[in-house]
Amino acid sequence: MQVSVVWTINARSVSIDRAIENLHALHNEGFRRVWSTQMPNEPDLLSVIAVAGHEVPDIEFGTSVLPMQNQHPMLLAQRALTTNAIIRGRLNLGLGLSHQVVTEGMWGVSYKHPAKRTSEFLDGLLPLLNDEKVSAPGDLITTRGKLTMTDIPAPPVYLAALGPKMLGVAGRRTSGTVTWMTGPQTLRDHIVPTLRAAAIEAGRAPDEVRTVAMLPVSVTDDVAGAKAVAAEQFAMYDHLPSYRAMLDREGYEHAHDAAIIGSAEEVTAGIRQIADAGVDEFVGILFDRDAEVRAHTRTLLRSLDQ
Repeated sequence: MQVSVVWTINARSVSIDRAIENLHALHNEGFRRVWSTQMPNEPDLLSVIAVAGHEVPDIEFGTSVLPMQNQHPMLLAQRALTTNAIIRGRLNLGLGLSHQVVTEGMWGVSYKHPAKRTSEFLDGLLPLLNDEKVSAPGDLITTRGKLTMTDIPAPPVYLAALGPKMLGVAGRRTSGTVTWMTGPQTLRDHIVPTLRAAAIEAGRAPDEVRTVAMLPVSVTDDVAGAKAVAAEQFAMYDHLPSYRAMLDREGYEHAHDAAIIGSAEEVTAGIRQIADAGVDEFVGILFDRDAEVRAHTRTLLRSLDQ
């Protein structure tokens, strides 16, 4: 199982120099890929990846995830291909539907028919990424035309999918799924088999789709303190319906129960559970406020990368 880490960007100052410095450090530590989140009120992730990735070679990037509702498939194809050209084909494009509170509360876009919206979005996006002309009229999204951007590799597309319908779309049409706050039993019994079954149903090999699992992680002696920090940082996920469903399925009362916290041996055992569930890539989110703890955690993550 590949082991990666989240590359965080200072959301307040948008210091590109600091972002590049942090990325250099992760590259020098030996990480092969970093993933970054796109929150609705934070810097544009593809722009930051384009600039930093141009400066730091030989490390791949993943978006986890870019929301679909606030941009048209043609616009996203333009942005993704431009970024991938600048960083020479090192982009992995993770997409998702955000949440009702964001799409309807902030953007005024309906959250109804999520699977249909996703399918229609992909109807437009995937051909454009692959230098094809598209004519995809839909009930929610219509895309027609072709980009004049040739000789740019199409980034692998991943879909944030937790429920069976969205996992079906991901398994049939994309490179896989990116999960968050989803524990090992749910990954083993629900996410991985549902994704692979959808791929097989579509005539694809099960190893054509990958499961990328993101979880908070901390190697620390102060387990109680780390759990308190995790409870503070991840409390919002207790109430978002898609994540709440995964927490309930796993038997977790709170989102911070999904965090892998403890000694190096305990964290290693927790990450190996994720690997045993059939996950292809584990992405650790380092949340501890102590820089030394974060450094120890990165060291362990690198040692587990295969």
